[in-house]
Amino acid sequence: MLRIAIQKKGRLYDESTDLLKEIGLKISGNQSALKVSAKNFPLEILFLRNSDIPKYVESGIVDLGIIGENTLLEKEKNVNTVMQLGFSKCRLSLAVPKDQEYNGIGFFQGKRIATSYPNSLSKYLKEKNIQCEIHEIAGSVEVAPSIGLSDGICDLVESGNTLFVNGMKEVEVMSHSQAVLISTHNLSSEKQTLLDQITFRIESTQRAKEYKYIVFNIPNDKIVAASQMLPSMKSPTVVPLNLENWSAIHSVLKEADFWQSIEQLKSIGAQGILVMPIEKMIL
Repeated sequence: MLRIAIQKKGRLYDESTDLLKEIGLKISGNQSALKVSAKNFPLEILFLRNSDIPKYVESGIVDLGIIGENTLLEKEKNVNTVMQLGFSKCRLSLAVPKDQEYNGIGFFQGKRIATSYPNSLSKYLKEKNIQCEIHEIAGSVEVAPSIGLSDGICDLVESGNTLFVNGMKEVEVMSHSQAVLISTHNLSSEKQTLLDQITFRIESTQRAKEYKYIVFNIPNDKIVAASQMLPSMKSPTVVPLNLENWSAIHSVLKEADFWQSIEQLKSIGAQGILVMPIEKMIL
């Protein structure tokens, strides 16, 4: 049986449990139990503090973990990054009071910075040849300048609203982050097989989010032209309609190409275009 650790509360908890459900895992119990099992897959889920997950995976107490890249880099544990998961995206940034004039990273030379990410900040400042005083604090980092603890902060930023509300402005993006699936080294062959099954399911779910399923009607003399405008799959499915010289085409389009392709199809006479989401996509 595999054991996976996820954050026990917050946005990363919500998105991690949503992912497990999307890949078909039925989870019994709830997070207050701190440990639950999947009913239909040999997987046990542990709900842990975010900052503890890397060391649990490194030590082999759990086989897998879902963690933000920012925390993984900060904790510097010897684990294997299996794949990026595409959610809980944010950035680790430097910020200063919004009324403070800022002319570049040199602003921080000799200054004080408050952060919950001292290792990441130290590395970044070393690369920039900046020497300053780092104050490590847990939580409520944004308030540090207003109470005289620091001249700036280093913290996670999503929308920037929290910084704005606390009178701060983002001035340097140090790194970008998203949730990742990590594993301990030297998994047994049996556990590696289970992990491969999980990554296959995740990849199928992720791929589906990048595509749309479309159905439209087209004059028969435009089928070849329409097919050339559908680059996503090997070949579209063509179904004759109960209307002379007309057919329905079923195909898949990449989200990035969607509107351009739809406009091209309409320009050659496509009608009745239906667009549907794809739940899973297995190649």
